[in-house]
Amino acid sequence: MRKHTITALILAMTLMLTACSNTQTEQTTTDAQQTEQATTAAVQPAGKPVPENAVEIALSDSEIKVDGNSADSDESKAVYVAHDIIYYEDGKDFTYGEGTEKDAHSAEDAAEHTVIHISQPGTYSVKGILSKGQIGIDLGEDAEENPDAVVNLILNDADITCDVAPAVIFYNVYECGEKDEETASKDVDTSAAGANVFIADGTENNISGSYVARIYKPDTVELSDDGTEVEDAKKLHKYDGAFYSKMSMNVYGAEAGTGVLNINATNEGMDSELHLTINGGNININSGNDGINTNEDNISVTTINGGTVNILVNGETGEGDGIDSNGWLVINGGTVLASACSYSADAGIDSDKGIHINGGTVIAAGSMLDRIEDGGQNYAVFNFKDKQDGNTPVMLTDENNDNIMEHTPTNDYSVLIYSGENLKAGEYTLWSGDTQLGTSGNGGFGMGGRPGMAPGGERPEMPEDMKKPENMELPDGVEPPEGMDKEPPEGMMPQMRPDGNKGERPAESGNAGGEPSEVFAISDGANMFGGIAPLE
Repeated sequence: MRKHTITALILAMTLMLTACSNTQTEQTTTDAQQTEQATTAAVQPAGKPVPENAVEIALSDSEIKVDGNSADSDESKAVYVAHDIIYYEDGKDFTYGEGTEKDAHSAEDAAEHTVIHISQPGTYSVKGILSKGQIGIDLGEDAEENPDAVVNLILNDADITCDVAPAVIFYNVYECGEKDEETASKDVDTSAAGANVFIADGTENNISGSYVARIYKPDTVELSDDGTEVEDAKKLHKYDGAFYSKMSMNVYGAEAGTGVLNINATNEGMDSELHLTINGGNININSGNDGINTNEDNISVTTINGGTVNILVNGETGEGDGIDSNGWLVINGGTVLASACSYSADAGIDSDKGIHINGGTVIAAGSMLDRIEDGGQNYAVFNFKDKQDGNTPVMLTDENNDNIMEHTPTNDYSVLIYSGENLKAGEYTLWSGDTQLGTSGNGGFGMGGRPGMAPGGERPEMPEDMKKPENMELPDGVEPPEGMDKEPPEGMMPQMRPDGNKGERPAESGNAGGEPSEVFAISDGANMFGGIAPLE
């Protein structure tokens, strides 16, 4: 393996002393620390049985069948088909919405898409291939307050592609959460949610979708005095993700947890406007922007209790976090692998109100560090001065030369977060390829960025099956955001956000106002201090 030079590195190894409670059920944690695709991840031993007596929806480009019969356009049926997809229309002026030319689609393109409408509560199993279409669930405007307005959507070898909007969207079902910022909490129970997705065991499901840019509600548009700008307008439509829900949504992995859901997204991957809870299954997301987004400011909670979530932000939109919650991010179990956009100031895991890691395995790579709060599990933050090559495997070994963590981030990064149940107090050595970045001793870490050998012996061999994906290049025709080149300016450090907001990066302890320190340090999430202590 080739040498990999590191200019300087700060290691903040944060050992949280207080466990947090969550009203949702924790599931047994897997320990798949190196997983390039979630299909190779260990199976979750606990799951939820798929509901029985499902309506069978068979997809094809020539005919949609419901329980073996041809679907029709009768809107009184629980399932009916139409060519009425909601999309951002081309040829509109600035009073129509906030989309640009690239967000717009022609009426001809939209009309090619078949919408399979689900209009009544129940359980629906979807299988087959639909190359231009959408699954749209809408139980009516009164559904939001009706606890019986629940749809269980079983993905049973479904392959759906939509070029003008989300490929799967829940519009109106029961909303179990409240949008009250004053009483909002990270501890949410979404078990009664009206939007439920089951990934059937032994299946592989492919959802490829686009998005709908913000469209104004026509009678709410207020123009400036000269009539050239929109000063205020209410939203009629805006759906950013390929797999989208306007209401809180649960994702389950069925009993064995062997099902796979692949999401390929032009913009964002899996979105919920309020809460999203992932309980199991193997989910791979390749997205142009955020891999997962929950977007109600200061309220939304993204909770991961189990399964494997593997996210690659390809950066086609010029930005994107791996997971972005506008409220809280709570990880109680499962495996989370997230690579943010490689050339923007985005994070592998991002949350405005705080990140809580209580269990599971988390490996997140990006160019920004968001606040990680007290949780039930130790975590380490590796903060590099220079951007690191996503092609290079990284290993963390203990005093016995055993691998604690091994991973190859998919994209270039300058911040790497690791958390796992095997991260205990002790001595560790961090490797990048064949280069030893640093080694701990006497409760602290020594000088970083210097090649060498692990204490007590030779560097352990890198496993043969560790994948080395090609380095992510800037897509053709895509320019980096203003002020952010693909390679960071000389001496630039990624910004840290201990308060959850973008801002100036605080200086390290003992090095106020100067260049970044070259030593590994220990942190409580905001303040540097010495020593490593176990959880109490």
